[in-house]
Amino acid sequence: MGQQIPTTTSFDLPDGRTVIIETGKLASQSDGSVVIRVGDTMLFCSVVSAKEPKEGQSFFPLSVDYQEKFAAAGRIPGNFFRREAKLSDYEVLISRLVDRAIRPLFPDGYMNETQVIINLISGEPEVLPDAFAALAASSALAVSDIPFAGPISEVRVARINGQYIVNPFKSDLENADLDIIVAATMDNVMMVEGEGKEVPESALVEAIKVGHEAIKVQCQAQLALAEKVGEKATVKREFVSPQAPDEVKAIIESETRDKIHAIAAGNLDKKERNTSFKAIIEELLAKLEEERGEEFIEEHGSWLKEYYNKFKKEVIRDMVLTEKRRLDGRAYDEVRHIWCEVDYLPAAHGSAVFTRGETQSLTSLTLGTKQDELMVDKAMEHGFSNFILHYNFPAFSVGEIKPMRGPGRREVGHANLAARSLKQVLPDEMPYTLRIVSDILESNGSSSMATVCAGALALMDGGIKIKAPVAGIAMGMISDGKRIAILSDILGDEDALGDMDFKLTGTEKGVTACQMDIKIDGLPYEELEKALEQARAGRLHILNEMKKTLEAPREDLKPHAPRIVEIRIDKSYIGAVIGPGGKVIQEIQAETGTVINISEEGDEGVVSIASENKESIDKALERIRRITFTPSVGDTYDAVVKTVMPYGVFVDFMGKSGLLHVSEISHSRIDKVEDVFQEGDEVRVKLIGVDKKTGKIRLSRKALLPRPGREGGDRNDRD
Repeated sequence: MGQQIPTTTSFDLPDGRTVIIETGKLASQSDGSVVIRVGDTMLFCSVVSAKEPKEGQSFFPLSVDYQEKFAAAGRIPGNFFRREAKLSDYEVLISRLVDRAIRPLFPDGYMNETQVIINLISGEPEVLPDAFAALAASSALAVSDIPFAGPISEVRVARINGQYIVNPFKSDLENADLDIIVAATMDNVMMVEGEGKEVPESALVEAIKVGHEAIKVQCQAQLALAEKVGEKATVKREFVSPQAPDEVKAIIESETRDKIHAIAAGNLDKKERNTSFKAIIEELLAKLEEERGEEFIEEHGSWLKEYYNKFKKEVIRDMVLTEKRRLDGRAYDEVRHIWCEVDYLPAAHGSAVFTRGETQSLTSLTLGTKQDELMVDKAMEHGFSNFILHYNFPAFSVGEIKPMRGPGRREVGHANLAARSLKQVLPDEMPYTLRIVSDILESNGSSSMATVCAGALALMDGGIKIKAPVAGIAMGMISDGKRIAILSDILGDEDALGDMDFKLTGTEKGVTACQMDIKIDGLPYEELEKALEQARAGRLHILNEMKKTLEAPREDLKPHAPRIVEIRIDKSYIGAVIGPGGKVIQEIQAETGTVINISEEGDEGVVSIASENKESIDKALERIRRITFTPSVGDTYDAVVKTVMPYGVFVDFMGKSGLLHVSEISHSRIDKVEDVFQEGDEVRVKLIGVDKKTGKIRLSRKALLPRPGREGGDRNDRD
C-alpha cells in the first residue's frame, strides 16, 4: 500500500499565514481526528464518543486533555521520569479553554462519555499553540458523526501599539497591552478570557469583534472539510434529547410553582434557601408515594427530581425578569455587603481577609528569594517565575465533606485568573519572589474575585508597592429573548440559572483581566457594553470599600520579612564573587547569614542579597564590594602590610593587593624596609599606576607626605 493521502482544506490568517486542516491520515479508528498545521507547528486532535449513554450520569461526561509533547520542541522532559506525566497547570488551562467553548454545543441530555485529546506534536518557538487548540477540537468533531452544534474556533487577539492583531507571534506579545482568547461559532461569541494593562472596556469589546470576524473564516473552512469527507461527517448520529413525561411536568408545575416562588422571593440566606428548595421536592415525593404508591415513584421519581430542578430555574428566572427581584432581595446593580481586614496573620509577610456576602477569602503573602522561584518546564518554554498564586477551595466552604486530593482543574483556573489580574500592577523592579495563597473559607459565588481583592490587600499590607489596588466582580445575565437582566456580584445560584456569567477585574483606571462564558445566542454588542459598564461601576464600588481598610501599600515591609538588596557589578567579576566551585559565595553566606543569588543581565551581574537582618546584609555587601572593587589612579586607601621584602612591601586594601616600592615609601632614602614597616602595620597609600599588561597595582606613600622644600614646607600646601 502507498502512503495515505489525507483530505485537506486551508484558510489564511489576517497576516497572510496559511493554516492547513487535514484528516484521514492519522488515528483512523477514532470517531474523528485532524492535524492542524501552521508553518512547522502541528497539533493533532482525536475525539471519541461512546455509542450509549453512561449509566446513572447526571451531567455530560466530557473530558478535554491538551498536552504538549516535548519532542515537538526537541526537548527531553525535565522531571524525574523524563517523560510526559500529568498535565501541567498550563496544559490544564488550555484544556479548560477548549472545554468551556465546546461543552455548551453538545445536545441537552447527551450523556455519552466523550473524550477529546489534543497534542502539540511539532512546534515553532514563535507560534503560540494554545490559540489553535479549539480549532483542532472542533475540526475533529466536524469530521466525525458525533452530534455537535458547531463548528467553533478560538483566536488570540492582542492590541499591539494600538493595532488589534489576530494570533500574533510570541515575541510581539511583549508589546501588547491587551491579550485575550475569543471562542465563537459563526453567529455567536461563546467564551472570552485574557488580560490587559488597565485597558478601557471599549478596547475589550473591539478585540472581541476583531476575533469573531477571524473565527468566521475558520468555521467556514471546517464546514468545507466536512463536505469533502462526505457522509461520515455530514450525517450525525441520531440523538433525541430525553424529555420528562407530560404527567410529570403537570404535577411539578401545579404542585411546586407557588412554593418555589415564595422561597425565591423570601430573601433567605444560601443555606436556608437550599434547604427549603430541597424540602419542596422531598415533601412532594412523599405525598405522591402515599397517594400513588411506590411503583409510581420508582417509575417517575428521577424524572420528578430532574424536572423540578429545571422548572425551579424557570420560576426564578421569570421572577427576576418580571418583578426585578433577586434571590437575596438586591437590585440588579447592587453589590453585597463587604468587610475587609488586613494584618490578620501576624507571622505572615502580608495577609488579608476579604468577605463579600457569603463569600470569604483568607489570603497570605510570602516574600522569598530568587531560589524560591517557580520552575516553568513546558515543551515550548523553560524558565522561572517570581510570582506565584495558589487558590484552595476546601469542601467546608460550601458545607460539604470531600477528601483532600489537591487542586483540581477549577482551582487551577481560578488561580490563573486571579494571578493574571494582579500581575499587571506589580512593581517593574521586584527583587522578591512573591507567593500569594487564597484559602476560600466560605463560598456563595465569585470566590475567584474575592481572591483578587484579598490578594491586592495582602500585597499592600506586605509593603509591596503595587501600581494600584485591583478588585474583581462577577456578573450575570438572564434573558428570555425580549427582556434582559444584568446582575452585579452574582450568587452561586444565579450563576447556575443565568445565560451569561463573566468576571472582570481591574483598577480605577481600567481592566486587568476578564473571563466570560456566554450561553445565550445572538447577544448584541450593545448589551455586552452595558454589562461591562455596570461591571465597571461595581468594581469601583468594591475598590472604595477596600480603601476604607487600606488605601495604599504600607511604607515598609513587615519587621520579620526578608530584606533584599540588589547591587550591580561588572560581568567580569561574577566568577570572582562565586569562587571556584562556589567556595567564595558559600563562605560569604555562611559567615553573614544571608542568601545570595547572582544573575546576568547584559554586561552586568545582578547580585541579590537577602536576610531578615540589616547588619547581615551590610556585612555581605562589604565583602562583595571588596571583591568587585575597581581601584582608580589617584585615589587614596587605607592599607595593611602583608609581606615585607627588601625592595618594598605588599599591602592589601579593599580586597586588592599592590606593591609599595621602597622608592615610594618616603622622600628620604631608606636602607632597610623592615626598619620602617612590619607585617600588620597600617599605612595610607595613593594609587599611582596600573600595569596595562599584568594588571599589577603600584602604590605610593611618599605622594601623601609633605615634600621637603627650601623652607621644609609642603609643596601641596603652597599650591
